[in-house]
Amino acid sequence: MQTKENMQYFIKTFGCQMNEHDSEIIAGILDSAGYQPASDISAADVIIINTCCIRESAENKIWGYIGNLKACKYRKPGVILAAVGCMMQQKTLGELLQRQGRHLDIVLGTYQQHRLPEYITRVLAGEGPIVDISEDNSDFPDELPSRRQSSFAAQVNIIYGCNNFCSYCIVPYVRGRERSRDFAAIMAELCSLAASGIKEVMLLGQNVNSYGKDWRRQGRTDAPDFADLLREACSVDGLERIRYMSSHPRDFSLDLVDTISDLPKIRDYYHLPLQSGCDKILKAMNRGYNTDDYLAIIERIRQKTPTAAITTDLIVGFPGETEADFQQTLDFVNKCRFDAAYTFLYSPRSGTPAATMAEQVPLNIKKKRLQRLTMLQNQISLELNQSYLGRKVQVLVEGLSKNNSDFYTGRTASNKIVIFKGQPEQIGQIVDLTISGAKTWHLEAL
Repeated sequence: MQTKENMQYFIKTFGCQMNEHDSEIIAGILDSAGYQPASDISAADVIIINTCCIRESAENKIWGYIGNLKACKYRKPGVILAAVGCMMQQKTLGELLQRQGRHLDIVLGTYQQHRLPEYITRVLAGEGPIVDISEDNSDFPDELPSRRQSSFAAQVNIIYGCNNFCSYCIVPYVRGRERSRDFAAIMAELCSLAASGIKEVMLLGQNVNSYGKDWRRQGRTDAPDFADLLREACSVDGLERIRYMSSHPRDFSLDLVDTISDLPKIRDYYHLPLQSGCDKILKAMNRGYNTDDYLAIIERIRQKTPTAAITTDLIVGFPGETEADFQQTLDFVNKCRFDAAYTFLYSPRSGTPAATMAEQVPLNIKKKRLQRLTMLQNQISLELNQSYLGRKVQVLVEGLSKNNSDFYTGRTASNKIVIFKGQPEQIGQIVDLTISGAKTWHLEAL
């Protein structure tokens, strides 16, 4: 029987930053158990697919990838195939596995991935296939090893799950209820990261500004909240930038804006998903706020930190969205003037209330609306980027540009991408640059 001491693993990740960090943790768990990372998929004895189900297109792509892995079984009969994460947690999993995933050896949900070494051992011993998609996250460890992908930036989980139940979103059904991570464990990880040379951290959660609410619901009136966590995180010596992803306007109070505005390590960038600029649609989405609530947050941000960049998420073609409703979104985007917006066509997710709503918007109309929204936002983004011309900025250098290896890329404190002529030794450092050019999606610097 093959043993873990000579086994190699390969992880393929789909989805968001939470999934990317989950894969770092899976790699850390396997490293700690004695497995070795493979240089490529062909060398792997264990192949792990970390899945996402936020949109139908992503899910179809993943099932196609899983299907193609059948060839690995033919080439290397002993290879272990494991699928983990959000897509595996869905209620319809059983039928899908029978139809498209019968060659998988291990299937784990979002809170069972720390058991992967145990299940690999059981498969090696002749047991399988193993399916563990328990929805209970109460015993998910607060501290797990991680194989970091960067020497200067890191991601840190602060809260798991979501209680918001937006009518279009599958996340609460596959990530479970909110559970805040232990405050001391988070701070210990941040201090350790700073000591290792990390300059920027991203605090992660489905809804980071719900941090601590689960404890207060249990009667812990002195439990720390998100503002407390941000203040403590910004006090860690060595950490120069703090970011967070993602926040929910329902829980984003004006007091929280005031707190952030006093923290130089974090105050220059806000990502606040709007989803729609129409109150009727926001109510149907069960977002828990209206456009007046949202605009009050934006106005407080600009009052407290006029130079802060604000980005958002927008969904086009939600069920029941009329042309007049969509025009309200365009008008509201014009009023808010976001630095950037991540725009999506509404995608029905089985098991969510919106999937069975009447008045589903035809695809061709959704596409036309998306094009109009994109054109508007691109114009605003370019105008706001042009305001940076001649401005001196500090840029954390991330590496070579993906589009042109003659240039380097990095980000400002306001999360603006900057392309510039640099040197290899600048990677991971914060450098002073003067903005000389402005494009829709990035800045250029001398």
